[in-house]
Amino acid sequence: MQLTHEPRLLLAILAPLVGAALVMAAGKRPNVREACSFGAAAVLFGTVATLIPGILEGKTFHFTLFHLLPGLSISLRADALSMIFAVSASFLWVVTVFYSAGYMRGLQEHEQTRFNACFALALFGAIGCAFSDNLLTLYLFYEVVSVCTYPLVAHHQDEESYEGARKYLTYLTATAKGLVLPAMVLIYVYAGTLDFSANIRTGILPDGVPQVVVTILYACCILGFAKNGVMPFHNWLPSAMVAPTPVSALLHAVAVVKVGVFSTVRVMLYVFGVDTMDQFNLGLPTAYFVSFTIVVGSIVALSKDNLKARLAYSTVSQLSYIILGVALLTPAGISGGLIHIANHAFSKITLFFCAGAIYVATHKKNISEMSGLGRAMPWTFGAFAVASLSMIGAPPVAGFVSKWYLLNGAFDAGSVAILLVLLTSTLLNAAYFAPVVYQAFFGKTRPEDAHHHHGEASPAMVIPLTITAGISVLIGLYPQFFARFLHLIS
Repeated sequence: MQLTHEPRLLLAILAPLVGAALVMAAGKRPNVREACSFGAAAVLFGTVATLIPGILEGKTFHFTLFHLLPGLSISLRADALSMIFAVSASFLWVVTVFYSAGYMRGLQEHEQTRFNACFALALFGAIGCAFSDNLLTLYLFYEVVSVCTYPLVAHHQDEESYEGARKYLTYLTATAKGLVLPAMVLIYVYAGTLDFSANIRTGILPDGVPQVVVTILYACCILGFAKNGVMPFHNWLPSAMVAPTPVSALLHAVAVVKVGVFSTVRVMLYVFGVDTMDQFNLGLPTAYFVSFTIVVGSIVALSKDNLKARLAYSTVSQLSYIILGVALLTPAGISGGLIHIANHAFSKITLFFCAGAIYVATHKKNISEMSGLGRAMPWTFGAFAVASLSMIGAPPVAGFVSKWYLLNGAFDAGSVAILLVLLTSTLLNAAYFAPVVYQAFFGKTRPEDAHHHHGEASPAMVIPLTITAGISVLIGLYPQFFARFLHLIS
């Protein structure tokens, strides 16, 4: 691994932090406030983009902030895995700034300054996780995301939002402190370091650590990063749907849940390593464990009439594809899991953008109320249809690439059970997405809507969701961009 000292990593994490400060300074001047948000997002994405050529040349960028103890530091690192998450998150923040302005102004939401500042701070934590060089740094930024998104979930400041926010924070901080923190201490005791391994095969645990200890540490990390949505620690996710739709998009596509699955797979591959997981038979049992979440999450989604609730349980299910793919321990499976970080991000944020646009334009939240709306809102529901195809795994959209890799990974692992899980979940995905699209375009307009002239939401909302839907198609047709990073992960 070619390590290169790189101050741009510091700029990347400072951009959203400074952006949050500028937003607070702008106060109630909305144009200035949103300009600050956009400027910070643009600087972050631009900085991340400048790292891409070096990463594709095989370099690994590094920047140390503080040395604490031997083998223990607060330091940053950009490698191929980092870039899959960082590129997706930083670009989607740019798009979300525009969408949020349209949404928040359209509904005349209160406390928009606090909202934008906390949004930026959440991205500060997410990018910090993406560029963490060791488990300690990852843990600290993971906790930053939890704390900074609490005000976003509680944004409406009513009983329901406070209850959802309390559950959100309790689940995420309790699992991290109760499981990841003690596991991290023991890993340091055994390994003498918390720095991530240079490759995905070896991990950092030395030979001679008892199997039972390795298994317990591994289980603590899988369950402790509860932002990954794995059952039974998933209930915070649908509870957080009381937040405004841009926050839901942030939770499900840009920052929070992606931080959870990214942290999980980073630890699986760079703390434990493929060889250790294979030696102690941790791979397939993990795949079987998260398969329960994949199937049950989809079944629960089928039962939800509220659109955001259906999308929430879809996220619970889809996140476990990422962990399942890595747990297969085959090149195709790992590739499928990691590329789904990006593919899911673009498709799921499109779905939540569409849900928000529908609500702003019609004030409808339930699927049963949306019959015929597709004819009045063709751009919004067209984008929803495209993103739905991606979630189902149909070509030529991004999700097909993920499913193709995962199916090949399950075949290479010789697991018929995982193949059946993937096929079953695909049918369930179609069962809960297809009726939404069909009713919107081909359903009869409801009598109470006949005298309403519903139309699209503002361009500030429709343009971003069209862009993200278009990108979902592009990375389905041309998956080489993210695939080039996959080839460098070894």
